Amino acid sequence: MKAIILDTETNKLQGLPIEVAYVPCEVKDGSTSVFADQAFDEYYSVGEPISYGSMAVHHILESDIADKPAHTTFKLPESAQYIIGHNIDYDIEAIKRCGVDTSNLKAICTLALARKVWPEAEAHNISALTYMIFEGIPSVRDQLRSAHNAKQDVLLTGKILKSIVNKLQATDLEHLYQLSEDARIPSIITFGKYRGTAIKDVPSDYKAWLLKQNELDPYLRKALTA
Repeated sequence: MKAIILDTETNKLQGLPIEVAYVPCEVKDGSTSVFADQAFDEYYSVGEPISYGSMAVHHILESDIADKPAHTTFKLPESAQYIIGHNIDYDIEAIKRCGVDTSNLKAICTLALARKVWPEAEAHNISALTYMIFEGIPSVRDQLRSAHNAKQDVLLTGKILKSIVNKLQATDLEHLYQLSEDARIPSIITFGKYRGTAIKDVPSDYKAWLLKQNELDPYLRKALTA
């Protein structure tokens, strides 16, 4: 498969992956297929403690990973060209810490796409979007009770992806990737003294200062130079 939906759970914020899950998917002729029967899900040991804050989110305990393989053994499928996920940059950084080369992957962010498709939504996290898309039916609640399990999150992201593809009329993976790239370019400043200001209205001297910052988000850089 050329594309996978990926999610990680880490031992702390910006930490090492203690669970990695992915599921192959395809977008072809405007239709999305998620191959749940081919899902991968594995726990990993990382040689560092799990923070209690992270434990409270994903409920993975030290005993769950004690005898698991080292995180450095994780490998992506060789056929993967597109990597899809909700706030996918976080997961890409996590698997980089496994030693995975992600330089040739095309990242598709369902969080950015969801914000574009449903700008009026109260929240854009996986659980809120799933409830919204399926209008709060009881079976969704049963699925969401295991949210923040990486495998469950990739399957739920697959449901969100299907709705996004339909709403945006994405024809294939490359079209979806280009839509994601566009959606990730911000229209307002989200920090500092001009927070909430449309980028087109930010003073030119402040734009120039931002562009000199080495750690500037690449998508914000695109917006400032557009």
